[in-house]
Amino acid sequence: MGIHVEGLVAIVIFYVLILFVGIWAAWKNKASGDKESMDRSENIMVGGRDIGLFVGVFTMTATWVGGGYINGTAEYVYLPDYGLAWAQAPFGYALSLVVGGLFFAKPMRSRGYVTMLDPFQQLYGKRMGGLLFIPALMGEIFWSAAILSALGATLSVIVDININMSVVISAMIAIFYTLVGGLYSVAYTDVVQLFCIFLGLWISVPFAMSNPAVSDITVSAKEAIHQSPWLGKIEPEDKWLWIDNFCLLILGGIPWQVYFQRVLSASSATYAQVLSFLAAFGCLVMAVPSVLIGAIGASTDWNQTSYGSVAPKDKDQSDMILPIVLQYLCPPYVSFFGLGAVSAAVMSSADSSILSASSMFARNIYQLAIRQSASDNEIVWVMRITIFVFGAMATAMALLTGSVYGLWYLSSDLVYVIIFPQLISVLFIKGTNTYGSVAAYVVGLFLRIGGGEQYLKIPPFIYYPGWVVQERVHHTTGEVEHFVQQRFPFKTVAMLFSFLANVAVSYLTKYLFESGILSHKYDFLDSVVSKHSKDIMDKTTLVGNHDNIILSEMAPVKQALGATLVGTFAHNKVHSDDGESSPEDFHCDD
Repeated sequence: MGIHVEGLVAIVIFYVLILFVGIWAAWKNKASGDKESMDRSENIMVGGRDIGLFVGVFTMTATWVGGGYINGTAEYVYLPDYGLAWAQAPFGYALSLVVGGLFFAKPMRSRGYVTMLDPFQQLYGKRMGGLLFIPALMGEIFWSAAILSALGATLSVIVDININMSVVISAMIAIFYTLVGGLYSVAYTDVVQLFCIFLGLWISVPFAMSNPAVSDITVSAKEAIHQSPWLGKIEPEDKWLWIDNFCLLILGGIPWQVYFQRVLSASSATYAQVLSFLAAFGCLVMAVPSVLIGAIGASTDWNQTSYGSVAPKDKDQSDMILPIVLQYLCPPYVSFFGLGAVSAAVMSSADSSILSASSMFARNIYQLAIRQSASDNEIVWVMRITIFVFGAMATAMALLTGSVYGLWYLSSDLVYVIIFPQLISVLFIKGTNTYGSVAAYVVGLFLRIGGGEQYLKIPPFIYYPGWVVQERVHHTTGEVEHFVQQRFPFKTVAMLFSFLANVAVSYLTKYLFESGILSHKYDFLDSVVSKHSKDIMDKTTLVGNHDNIILSEMAPVKQALGATLVGTFAHNKVHSDDGESSPEDFHCDD
């Protein structure tokens, strides 16, 4: 198969469009930044807090609807042993946005935080903030690497070009416009990218469905034609595994900087909630063509296509079912539209993750923990450097690491079992302290790593109830591999024990120090005796010892609205209700 000139032209046009929109948004950001009093660094991180409803919904939806989302949904619907019943991502992430909007968006936005790690550093100090930065950073970098790797494989299926070259070029473009425009560039390019995903996939579906090799998908949903029905089913012995994964998607999808970056960029707390709810609907809508493409793949007699007599599942190419359907069941010009959709999906997630990782490092590690006296210009340059460094790291991992998806799975689990229970504690449980936070971190990490990770071939040292040994045949060597599958919902149990450890150890240390059983001199983390006061959670200024982060100038909740579509949806009343922090906003802590 030679290089498709038309495909290359389509990709070049698409990338030029994305680059143009990114540079235009950067110029818009600079123009608005010249008029705003907000620091340039915060402007890059939270877009001047005037991201409107239209752009906000698109950018929040596009953050979830990445290359892994559309490829993974199609893959699970296609796989014989899974089917639609196991394609949990669309419903899981949609519910994640709903839960985030209901419980987390308002307190985070009302208090004017700049990153997700701000409340942790405010309450637990800079060292604990640094520890929590590690799983958050791992999640963002590995996620970017995983989707860049998927993009390279996709391009190699549809357009016969070098995988490495396609990954590097895509990453360079995403890094460049993120570097020059920050959140503005990411948000506005997300609008174009989401439109490309929707258009590209929906154009492809009718052509693929009408291909002579494809059976009626309504019949193959319940009857075995070329393989088992694509609706799938949940076996009784797998129900706890299914529940564990679903809880991970819903609750583990909340404590990500990519989500809170959009929440904190909203023009008010109410808007932050509305964005979450509308994006949840957008996630479900965007999953429909992926589900249909997976169903089409499961309903195809591949003998009748130029793909070959062996189905993708038997070639261990199930993860590539979406580009394979586009390439072999659609006319060439249609498959190029689909290619644009996949490229758009990847870039819309990669740029967000890279910006999120650099925002957390520049603010929470460099500015608040290393150099509290750093100038705003210095912070901007640190952000630019780390955007490039983290982008390069993700690109290198995509090219060099075979187990990048295993790293992504493990890091997303760590976000769930470590960061989520800490986020609950710091926002809603009055009285938790650094000792509890450290205990929660250790307990969550121990219980999760103890369960092993089959993708990285990490054997378990904790065998939870119901574990089984399974085997699979390696697709290249033909060797039989054995691995332990934990059917017990150990990830959710690890998360719950992590939360309980935080509360229990916090209250225990508080009692021991305040009752005098332990001398105050043993409070080596200075988190009980000298730091806490009665209304600590209601304050944005904490003046403490050498280890405490002083957030004396937490970003104010601004009333400013950009000249966006949001102006047609609301008036000043919305902002007077929710724009400023009030005692009601902190009700959950009392």
